[in-house]
Amino acid sequence: MKLNLQKTLIASLALLVSLCSWAQTDFQGVAHYMSKTSINTENFGRPDMSEEQKKRIAERMKSMFEKTYTLTFNQTESLYKEDETLEAPGQDQGRRGFGAMMSSSFTGGPEYKNVKTNQLLQEQEFFGKQFLVKDTLPKYEWQMTGETKQIGQYTCFKATATIKSTAVGFEDFRPPRREEGEEAKEEETKPKEPKSVDIVAWYTMQIPVNQGPADYWGLPGLILEVNAGKTTILCTKIVVNPEEKTTIKEPKKGKEVSKEEYNEIVKKKTEEMRNNFRNRRNGPGGNRR
Repeated sequence: MKLNLQKTLIASLALLVSLCSWAQTDFQGVAHYMSKTSINTENFGRPDMSEEQKKRIAERMKSMFEKTYTLTFNQTESLYKEDETLEAPGQDQGRRGFGAMMSSSFTGGPEYKNVKTNQLLQEQEFFGKQFLVKDTLPKYEWQMTGETKQIGQYTCFKATATIKSTAVGFEDFRPPRREEGEEAKEEETKPKEPKSVDIVAWYTMQIPVNQGPADYWGLPGLILEVNAGKTTILCTKIVVNPEEKTTIKEPKKGKEVSKEEYNEIVKKKTEEMRNNFRNRRNGPGGNRR
């Protein structure tokens, strides 16, 4: 009993020292993340596609949904930005048409969070139009579980939450297949209810800032891992107080819209594209291969 009390006091003292060292006004950190979304490509493409063609589609989908990001943060602000990559020669040819639409839709611009002012800003390009999503930070009702695990050199604690999401997902972009009948078409036109998404986050109090990747935040330490639906985001590297400081700038480009308004714009465009695909297939010459 006495030994456990001593350990608790030592741990509390270490945390206090850590908090004091992190309280410096010029503090900054940089965390690198890898994001991966599992997808089902079985319903994509034509029924007459060969296994080789399906394999190529799967590879393109994989490159679209496996990305790396950098989170630059201080005590109150953060900027989450996708790392720039160079495409291989000819890779853009495989992303034309419907694939290009999906790729642009799931590539978000820099995302800025300010936990002091409760502000979220993100530049988002969709179908050649630039938007500035401006909203309050999402509210997460985090539940602490008491579970711990090690991520690299950091001891992490588990927290869970459930949210209702109206965001358009990858499956919503699936073009209608030829064999889908009137019943399927009618189902597609029904308004979709917000879906529940279960979130599991792992955070470390060794870095006592309530920041995290994407729009996740609100825990008493930096979030190093997030599992939400079919997406996993994992921190691969952290640099505390880098020699070269980066200015965290608020995104400013684009037409200002709320997150709800932006989701509605994407939803309407998605429905329009699906209808266009259907009309092409049902119209003259629509069944050609």
